[in-house]
Amino acid sequence: METQQETWQNMTGKFFHKPIIQLVEEAIIREQANGYRLKVCVGSDSHVYGDDISYATAVVFIREGKGAFTFIRKQREVQTISIKERMLNEVNKSVEIAYAICSILDTYGVEMEVHADINTDPEFKSNVALKDAMGYILGMGYVFKAKPHAFASSNCADMMV
Repeated sequence: METQQETWQNMTGKFFHKPIIQLVEEAIIREQANGYRLKVCVGSDSHVYGDDISYATAVVFIREGKGAFTFIRKQREVQTISIKERMLNEVNKSVEIAYAICSILDTYGVEMEVHADINTDPEFKSNVALKDAMGYILGMGYVFKAKPHAFASSNCADMMV
């Protein structure tokens, strides 16, 4: 699977040359051994720079009552697409990672949410993709969160694009 060989980093810029599945499992084992109850949130964001679109996908580990840490994957694509297509590309990148790690999370009893950087207010352009994104994420069996509750995409991934 393509996602397994991509480079991930943390928020301080440290790179990890391991598959996301391995990073997730090692993090869960370490954090649970330290007594933390975890939840994982996956989200993506993007920014357009001319004909380039920069994407970032965040896998956020929340330690119940004790902070969080994040793995980030950055990607760049050259294309001109509509806002709806770009929002759905973000969602697809998040679902791709959620699907890759869901069996590990299930094994260790860790809950997961998939966050979409889509505004629930119809006044915002991204809202055009809300129903499709919600249907896709819920249809995959994941918990869906949109703005303003989608911090994995609108805060963590956003800082890295």
